[in-house]
Formats: sequence, structure tokens, C-alpha cells
Amino acid sequence: MILDLFKPTFDWIKDDFKSNRIRFVVELFAWAISIGCSLTMALTVPNPPLLALYPVWITGCALYAWAAWTRKSFGMLANYLLLTTIDTIGLIRMLT
Repeated sequence: MILDLFKPTFDWIKDDFKSNRIRFVVELFAWAISIGCSLTMALTVPNPPLLALYPVWITGCALYAWAAWTRKSFGMLANYLLLTTIDTIGLIRMLT
């Protein structure tokens, strides 16, 4: 049955939710931000609304960085801290 194939994945999601509900919700929200920004960018090229997207994207990266820190995941933390820094610098440069 198809549900049996995905049972380990559903169990893993349930375990993740039970282990830290706040982190689970934060990661889900950051994921929605990421998808929303990507869709907006794709639908509005060649002139995406960067002034609106940049702060939202940076917020999503910062949320992911916090989640990575709570998971004690150095690789993810380093990645999202670097993305947050790079994009914050980009936003500042765009505003000045």
C-alpha cells in the first residue's frame, strides 16, 4: 500500500514535531517564506520586487539559522548565518 511506503517519513515528521514544536513551526514558516520568495521571483522576472523580497528572505534565513542552532547543526547554521549576512549587506547596499 502507498501509505506503507511513506510511513517512515510520516513517523519522522511526527517525532520531529514532538521533539520541539516551536522549532517545527518556525521551520515550516521559514520554508513557506522560501517558497513564497522563490515563486514571487520566478513570476516577476526580469523586475522582481527586491525591496519587498529581501527583508522577507532575510527573515526566513534568520529563522532557519535559529532552527539549525537548536538542532546543533553546524553546517546548516553556518550556511544560514552566511546567507543572512550576505543578503543583509545586499539590502543595505540597495537602500543606500
